[in-house]
Amino acid sequence: MKQRIGEKIKLTSYSELLGISDEQNSINLEISQIKSFKNHPFKVQMDRKMEDLIESIKENGIITPVLVRPLDDGYEMVSGHRRMFAAKSCGLQTIPAIIREMDDDEAIVAMVDANIQREELLPSEKAFAYKMKLEAIKRQGFRADLTSDQNGRKSESAYTIAEEVGESKTQIRRYIRLTELIPDLLSLVDTKKLLFTVGVEISYLDKEMQGWIEEYIRECGTINLLQICSLRKVLENRSITQEELIQFLNTKRNGLLRGRKITLRAEQLEPFFPVGYTGKQMEEVILMLLKNWSNDKKEG
Repeated sequence: MKQRIGEKIKLTSYSELLGISDEQNSINLEISQIKSFKNHPFKVQMDRKMEDLIESIKENGIITPVLVRPLDDGYEMVSGHRRMFAAKSCGLQTIPAIIREMDDDEAIVAMVDANIQREELLPSEKAFAYKMKLEAIKRQGFRADLTSDQNGRKSESAYTIAEEVGESKTQIRRYIRLTELIPDLLSLVDTKKLLFTVGVEISYLDKEMQGWIEEYIRECGTINLLQICSLRKVLENRSITQEELIQFLNTKRNGLLRGRKITLRAEQLEPFFPVGYTGKQMEEVILMLLKNWSNDKKEG
């Protein structure tokens, strides 16, 4: 049944998300007893939001308890790594926590669900979180196609995750493909020095080839989707050496440059040239300066 216009949407509360009923009471646990979740994909770092959280805890304490599960030698954090980091930064020794018995896969699903709705997640965080959850669902008895191509086969669990997070099934698979990148390339995607779509295409290449590409980017600058798609077609028929890779990428880049049209208006150039300079003279000076700039850059 379609929702009527103007009807209020009930958002899922944090407690509902974790399955914590309002009447459940938390207890104070020693922070030293709590271990981080194994392979936790979400980064905890000292940024502006963390500074705000620390200030809030100093003023109001920790309002929402963390969620942990018992281990033989203490507890494992399921949801609340940022609050625990902030609590430590405030010098606190204990933290309010709710203890729940969970197996590994239940804990993974709960951990991902509690964090995936955060704003400004890095592509790498989403990538490993989606992969962890889909693998957990697969072990729980559902279908989960994690390695299909971008147009891959139907995956019921991917469809479920897609609905939960507001992404398409294809986008979920693309994120998961990023987990196949070597760390240096994945870092470039996180810092937006490598386009997400380009990173996805590179993920289909073997690790040695990815290493060569990372070296190329470091030396020559970023690469584009056309270069990688063309490279993948070549690799379908034969292997290439690192020297051939560099030559191939340079050729594709030069082809793109040749097809690029740059227009400079006379009023933009005239302030930099003596009165009476012709268009041809301006062009010669510009090319000479660019050549000198290029040589200086190589020497530097």
